[in-house]
Amino acid sequence: MIGIGIVGIGFMGMIHYLAARALSRGRVVALCSRDPRKLAGDWTGIRGNFGPRGTWMDLSGHALYPAAGDLLADPAVDLVDLCVPNDEHARLAIRALEAGKHVLVEKPIALTTADADAMIAAAEASGTLLMVAHVLPFFPEFGFAAEAVRSGRHGKLRAAHLSRVISRPDWSSGIADADRSGGPAIDLHIHDTHFVGLLCGAPRSVQSRGVVERGAVVHLATQYRFDDPDLTVSAVSGALCQAGRPFTHGFEIYLERATLAFAFANMAGQAHLATPLSVILPDGTVEHPDLVSGDSIDVFALELGAAVESVASGEVAPPLSATLARQALRTCHAEVESVTSGRPVAIV
Repeated sequence: MIGIGIVGIGFMGMIHYLAARALSRGRVVALCSRDPRKLAGDWTGIRGNFGPRGTWMDLSGHALYPAAGDLLADPAVDLVDLCVPNDEHARLAIRALEAGKHVLVEKPIALTTADADAMIAAAEASGTLLMVAHVLPFFPEFGFAAEAVRSGRHGKLRAAHLSRVISRPDWSSGIADADRSGGPAIDLHIHDTHFVGLLCGAPRSVQSRGVVERGAVVHLATQYRFDDPDLTVSAVSGALCQAGRPFTHGFEIYLERATLAFAFANMAGQAHLATPLSVILPDGTVEHPDLVSGDSIDVFALELGAAVESVASGEVAPPLSATLARQALRTCHAEVESVTSGRPVAIV
């Protein structure tokens, strides 16, 4: 059994805790928070733009720590799950890796590529695993799409468009603070750049237009350029929706012999599936594949399960690759630079 220690009990820490209950080869053995109320089980103030709201939790049976260093010293913790603000990722991940712990850190890997490189180097030096919790490939619709592209069963990928727009993230002061989170162009949009990298590899350059507020890019539209001149990939992402539509995402993926389409939104407090996952075929038929549960807790359980299996096997699951996460971060930075400069930006 892999012992998991969660550092940070905000919205994402709560989601990871709830998801970990479904694991068969891992369990939460320790929790760390600077907030004594949360360590006492009062999670009633936690909320986000999907999933359940916080409630009172029975934390008996877990080691409870107010300081990360105490959790890192706990021999029962094999895997440190970092659900802290983005500007704390690098510092705490390096501490955990140097303490000999495997690490799963929430996306983005860090706020700068220099910090990402330092984290990767610390994992290599310690002989432990560094994994980045990019959850999107574990959503059944996105996982289906990635496998369809990878397998080539519908022919070559010709074009793709991704969309992801939320309302202003006022449920979290850390996310709303662009200096701490990187703003929507990093904290939100990195889901899309990571998925683009998973499907297509690293783009050669990007060209983006966007909306800038108080120095932060809060909405952008990007065209990704690859070595293959016939591959066309684009994405729109940002935080301009009104409160009645706090979350939406989807895709259209054009293969030689099929189009894959999906569109979901949280609308006025209700899940709204505008386009269920659809495989549109040349003969005019449309298939709707049977999928595993897309409930948010179940999806995060798949992600955490992949991290636990990675620790057990010693091999990082491809969607959790720190190298791929670093590439996604670099792509986001290039897009921000393209927005602010008005020019295409090469990715080096």
